Amino acid sequence: MLSLEGLSIGDAFGQMFFGKTDLMLAMIGHRALPASPWFITDDSIMAIGLVETLQEKGHVDQDLLAQRFAENYEINPNRGYGGMAHRILLSIGQGMDWREVAPAVFDGSGSYGNGGAMRVAPLGGYFADASEESSEESVIERLIHEARHSAEVTHSHIEGQAGAIAVALAAYWAWTHRQDKHPEHRAKGAEQGKSMLAFVRDRLPDTETQAGIHNAYKLPFSYSVETAVSALGNGTRLSAQDTVPFALWCAGRHINSFEDALWATVQGLGDRDTTCAIVGGVVALSVGYAGIPAEWQKSRETLNDWKSRGSASCD
Repeated sequence: MLSLEGLSIGDAFGQMFFGKTDLMLAMIGHRALPASPWFITDDSIMAIGLVETLQEKGHVDQDLLAQRFAENYEINPNRGYGGMAHRILLSIGQGMDWREVAPAVFDGSGSYGNGGAMRVAPLGGYFADASEESSEESVIERLIHEARHSAEVTHSHIEGQAGAIAVALAAYWAWTHRQDKHPEHRAKGAEQGKSMLAFVRDRLPDTETQAGIHNAYKLPFSYSVETAVSALGNGTRLSAQDTVPFALWCAGRHINSFEDALWATVQGLGDRDTTCAIVGGVVALSVGYAGIPAEWQKSRETLNDWKSRGSASCD
């Protein structure tokens, strides 16, 4: 699946830039690619679980999705999972119901982390194809429902779910406005990027994440990445509202260039494997396989290798 390819390459690319800040910024400034192989993290592995569920059921079957997440976690738990993810997935793997586990975390408020958003872009691409056969509004309504369900298994807080809905909508938009379908969009990249942000913002629940995306919409693409980080966040807080607005601003800013989008995103530092995973999963749907540099595709470890590799290279 195209979006999973872009997501996993973005994830692995961003993951390779955790290190001494001065050195990382120097590499980014010179666009010096890290040595291969690039290792994927939990962002890609959870996206794989989501894709497996969609392929088997054709929709987000939450019980199966929770099972896939827990099974894949057990195969290799050392891929950069956050502390709360460890707790949730261990509990599910031990037979507890996700309906009890996910809402109980953080003193019963549920998680508003960025985990639902980091893995969801393939869902947007999956349901976007249905827009060829059904009305756009009915497809979008279902996509929002499915995105919320995909997040709810681990993120019961509305912000965590809003982040997932936002990225799924951006991925949907990227595919339905892709370059090979609308080649004229290549010449109107900035304008199209703003259209994507407005499309997402206008369909989100009233949340801090929505407010952040509105701020991203208002922020000119001519501004520096550093200014965008100061205004929108960069995932340092690991929350949806601190991650998704910046990631979608970067995706919109470079909706026609996978390479430019990822270099801009990683320049923002922060939770860079997750922001790059989100951006890669969205922008890949706009540019297609041909728009992803071949060297980047070869540098990422094959998607089956995660089952045997350990955590030495993951943040």
